[in-house]
Amino acid sequence: MNALQALTFPADYPLKVVGRPDGEFRARVHAIVLRHAPGLEAERVRERRSANGNFLSISYLLRAESRAQVEAMVAELRSCSGVLLLL
Repeated sequence: MNALQALTFPADYPLKVVGRPDGEFRARVHAIVLRHAPGLEAERVRERRSANGNFLSISYLLRAESRAQVEAMVAELRSCSGVLLLL
């Protein structure tokens, strides 16, 4: 059983997206996340650059309503240009 299967929904679901900090990366990722979690509050989003500035990680604490919601969002993020890692 994976962690997503063990959750009881609705649930807080942490998600971290890592990529190169090009001009459009942040906007592309935020657009996808907001499409799947439109009620996301700004205080539940954090950003951090790597020590040398080569990578940007965007951390979200989402209020997930269903497993299908999370799976659809992760699938879309995986296909997003510039996304290197999802945690």
